[in-house]
Amino acid sequence: MQNNWQNKGVGGFKYHVGISSLTQVASRDDRVCVLNILGGESSEVTPVSHVYSGGNVVCGTAPGKGGAVLETSIGNIPVFNNVRDALAAGHRFNCGVVYLPPSAARDGVAELIRVNPDLRKIFIITEKISVHDAREIRAMGQQHGIDIFGANGLGVADSWNQVRIGGALGGDNPGDSLRPGSIAIFSNSGGFSTTIAQYLRMAGWGTTTVVSSGKDVYIHYAAPEFAFALANDARSKAAVLYCEPGGFYELEAKFTKPIVACVVGRWKSKLTRAVGHAGAMAGGSDDAQAKERWFMDKFGVDALFTPENPVVSAKGAVVANIAHIPAALTAVMRANATLPDFTPEGNLALKPWFGSDEGLDLPDELRLPVVEALAPYNEQVAVLNTQIGGVVPRQAMKDASGASQMDAKTQVSSLHGMSMLDAATLPLESNVALALVHDAGGENDRRLIAPTVAAYINLYGRPELAAAEASREAGNAPNAVLAAAASIVGPKRQEAARAALHVMIERFHAAGLGNEFGASLNEAFDLGKVDTSNLPAMTTNVPDARAEALMAGVAARGGRSVFLRWLQHLGGHPTEAAVLAAISATLAWGPLSRKRISRITAESFPWWLQLFGTLIGASAGASKHTPDAFCGIPQQQMLNSLSLGEIAFAALLGHTPGEDDLFAFQTLVGLLLTNGPGAISAQGAKGAVSADGPEQPERVQLNKALVGFLTHTGYAHGGNGYEGIAYLNDQFKDSGLKDPSSKQHGVDLQALAARAVEQYAHYKKQKKTLGSLDIAKLPGVNHPVFKDKPVNHDPREVFIAELFERRGETNVFHQFYRALVQQLFDAGVSRNVYCVNIDAVIAALLLKMLWKPLQAGEIGERDLETAAFTIFLYPRMLGCAAEIDDHLNRGRNMDTRTAASLCKFFA
Repeated sequence: MQNNWQNKGVGGFKYHVGISSLTQVASRDDRVCVLNILGGESSEVTPVSHVYSGGNVVCGTAPGKGGAVLETSIGNIPVFNNVRDALAAGHRFNCGVVYLPPSAARDGVAELIRVNPDLRKIFIITEKISVHDAREIRAMGQQHGIDIFGANGLGVADSWNQVRIGGALGGDNPGDSLRPGSIAIFSNSGGFSTTIAQYLRMAGWGTTTVVSSGKDVYIHYAAPEFAFALANDARSKAAVLYCEPGGFYELEAKFTKPIVACVVGRWKSKLTRAVGHAGAMAGGSDDAQAKERWFMDKFGVDALFTPENPVVSAKGAVVANIAHIPAALTAVMRANATLPDFTPEGNLALKPWFGSDEGLDLPDELRLPVVEALAPYNEQVAVLNTQIGGVVPRQAMKDASGASQMDAKTQVSSLHGMSMLDAATLPLESNVALALVHDAGGENDRRLIAPTVAAYINLYGRPELAAAEASREAGNAPNAVLAAAASIVGPKRQEAARAALHVMIERFHAAGLGNEFGASLNEAFDLGKVDTSNLPAMTTNVPDARAEALMAGVAARGGRSVFLRWLQHLGGHPTEAAVLAAISATLAWGPLSRKRISRITAESFPWWLQLFGTLIGASAGASKHTPDAFCGIPQQQMLNSLSLGEIAFAALLGHTPGEDDLFAFQTLVGLLLTNGPGAISAQGAKGAVSADGPEQPERVQLNKALVGFLTHTGYAHGGNGYEGIAYLNDQFKDSGLKDPSSKQHGVDLQALAARAVEQYAHYKKQKKTLGSLDIAKLPGVNHPVFKDKPVNHDPREVFIAELFERRGETNVFHQFYRALVQQLFDAGVSRNVYCVNIDAVIAALLLKMLWKPLQAGEIGERDLETAAFTIFLYPRMLGCAAEIDDHLNRGRNMDTRTAASLCKFFA
């Protein structure tokens, strides 16, 4: 037997090759048995192959499922426990397809060969078969005169015969890609086999036989066998080969017809192990560049073909990009006086089915026209276009976030892709927009956000203020005070606004308000196209004072909104709820229609805007709220002209800020928006949503989720702001400092730092003498990440220092910290120059704002602590609102709970 098998082949091969022409690879006479026919992949692919091929699958096997069937549109395929049972039932076949797992593939091949003497071809779809098993499979095929294709391939197809055996060549509609023509395809990649056929069809070239060879270490039907069968196929005038690094098969192939060889994988030459396809080994003389040279020598060309450098010969061309295959083939065939098989059906230029220029003023050559998609995708696109808003798949979100992240290397956090350093340069309104619409918005967004949030800050006569004041009088911390107010702002407070917003989104989308930038401001939009039938109550017969004041505030700031214009177009007097809905719709429309945010997010805007205003207002005592003013600021001025930063500053310190103080305040807000999903504050917010059940959004109460954030914050938050302030206050209290922003502040910072270091060194020595290892660290000095260089810098501190330096501003407290870390090193207290960390920056900015009222006796140390805590709560409520919204859209029920296996018990 061992002496006879070598003589079974054809064409002078030293081993068995039974196929002498590509016409024999897949024909209408072939009959197929599929092993593991009911498996996940086979049950999807086999029915398509069966129907396309006119019913070529006679049976399949699935151990333990004998008697079942695989349904197809042209009849059921019977399933047996094993191949022998199928043969005993009278089924005859000459082809076997193997969909078995890697560990079972060898036994499956052995079973096919052992019991079926009619077997002539086996197609192995399985990938990751061991080399040992592949060698045995090779030996069995050779001994019994059987051609084996694969493994790790997608089988074969013949466009002329309309036959497909094995995997998913041609996709769900093989006839769309496999148009009959004159070009054969041999490809290491199954997916690219179909792609290349589609590309050729668009250029006017049809196909004959397509072979997906796979790319395991053993390619059983390889390039030499293909070249021999190609030579004997009168239908095939040329061929395309797609090759990857690994193996010498292509070098040994003898081509007698024109070839376009696509060689990929130059990047793999730096690797020393297989990547992707198992045979794609690199580092030897069979890497991508070596294979390019092999083909260049065969074809007599000296360079790769590109559209800019179309190097070809009558024998062929070499490309490194599959997109260049059609042009290269056409050029090669022109050199052979051969025209395409049919009129080209398209080109490979980009034909987007969706498009948005994101508001950029692009030149015409970059404005790609949107075209209608091919069927059935055009129908799917049409359905998708009726949906407004994005949809995010749900997943486990414990310690994960789609809103925030922290860079472990720089310690810089980001929210919706914007770093906190960049957020620190923005006004408070922009950071509200960042939390809600996932970017900082534009000038019109700020003109809408400022008066809307401001409208809910003055809580005079409202139960929110009564709850907050009762909590404050009971001695509660600022977070508990704000939580008491937030608890009042339940879903019924904006129920009418959210209902009106839902209707506005539906009606304006149906009326064709576009997704281009500025669509929600479109002065030319025809309001008559908006359906006004069966609207919820949006107007009344008498003026609504709060609604009128809010609209006047938007108008005074120059804010624009097609939704507000439509509301006024309805006649009557708009309600407060309708105005809030119209402003929310304006803010949400762009990102909503471009599917950057979801409907759930957009329809939560009224609630968020009211909550933000309420929490800022509740941070000021009841005496600061009067019928017509807040902290002495007339209500009309708050709505018509003041920025949100100025109002929030007044809530914190009782007066409006100067330009420098406002800049420092807004810098702090941006820095403190988020510290990533692992922060305690974020975990409290996310846990509250998880416990409510984000998969049932109607059950999630945003105010309760904010309370979750508030209950998970404390005096240690805000970068330990109070400890830093207290330390600075202690160092400067006898310095005579009047104005910490003056360049002529009159304080000898070097001497002050030297004294502070001497005190600290004495303190450490005392502690060590007593044998204590519990040595308190200097607040704002050193950082666990930025500590190992001779001179260390916290990049966040450097950014803020440079930011204020560009403005020409002085902060004596920040300067003191820089002198302090140098003095610690000079005095030998530290081995290197510690960094000034971001906590020190926060403390320096805060104390600079508070220094004058502190020195004037207007506030005391308790007020300092409250201010340090509260100023953390303002920005973090925005960051946690983003976490809440992200978890509401993305999370699952109870997905922040810690597994019992990770919990510990201590006695």
